[in-house]
Amino acid sequence: MIDPFGRHITYLRVSVTDRCDLRCQYCMAEEMTFLPKRDLLTLEELDRVCRAFVAKGVRKLRITGGEPLVRKDIMVLFRGLGGLLDGGGLDELTLTTNATQLARFAPELAACGVRRLNISLDTLDPERFRHITRRGDFDRVMEGIAAARAAGLDIKINTVALRGINDDELSRLVGWCGERGLDLCFIETMPMGDIGAGRVDHYLPLSVVRERLGETWTLSDSAHRTGGPARYVEVAETGRRIGFITPLTHNFCEGCNRVRLTCTGTLFLCLGQEDAADLRAPLRAHPDDDGPLLDAIDAAIARKPKGHDFALDHDNRPAVARHMSVTGG
Repeated sequence: MIDPFGRHITYLRVSVTDRCDLRCQYCMAEEMTFLPKRDLLTLEELDRVCRAFVAKGVRKLRITGGEPLVRKDIMVLFRGLGGLLDGGGLDELTLTTNATQLARFAPELAACGVRRLNISLDTLDPERFRHITRRGDFDRVMEGIAAARAAGLDIKINTVALRGINDDELSRLVGWCGERGLDLCFIETMPMGDIGAGRVDHYLPLSVVRERLGETWTLSDSAHRTGGPARYVEVAETGRRIGFITPLTHNFCEGCNRVRLTCTGTLFLCLGQEDAADLRAPLRAHPDDDGPLLDAIDAAIARKPKGHDFALDHDNRPAVARHMSVTGG
């Protein structure tokens, strides 16, 4: 699949649920209205769409949410998609998680062929963790990370850098990850969805973060890439990497190789644009024929935009109305 700007689309991010057991302040409102079950693709339908994308040239699948591991029977999907590894057309199957369910699922994820995962963690302080997530249990997340490491999974920690909330411990996170052999990725807050509060006051450019980290750590640019938008540096003191995802200070769209499927079968061609394609309709109208589904995918890729329009609004209006949890990041 090649979009209008010559970019090969080889990466599909799949949101399997809009639900989450946390309510992170930059991601969701405290009181959320979630989708009714009837609107969601079944696990069998999700498997079918993923296989169609792999047939079209996708080589990497990332399962996301909400929190993907709260979806009932989610391991059925992982077991099915794991069968596409090792010669089935898929190079990598991975997920992004908040780690609350990893103590239960880490061994089976590894058995399904998952080799690495991203874990969202914005603080190492238990009280601050509960404040940011509005309800999270820090110890449970630590247990999940320990279980993932014991299962042999490579872990990258994703941290949203927030001025006045966690900016005083970003250097500590670098050391903590280095001690445990984990990579770390910092992310700028993204203006998606009404979260019941403003983002401007907490926006922290990652150029500032890198400059501050350079006062403590020896950082050098790295050519390392994982298929996503992060740009990496090597940390001499720990031997690990730090990634920077900068949707606001540096548009990373020139190398975009990905599209995003929601749990309702809506295909978003860009995280920061509203244009989308309905894949649920051809999927359900033709249960025994993938032709219309493949045609719908081709038509969508043919109109993938050049880039997003993210910008912070000083009246605190989101750039796009949907919450991050709908699209899966």
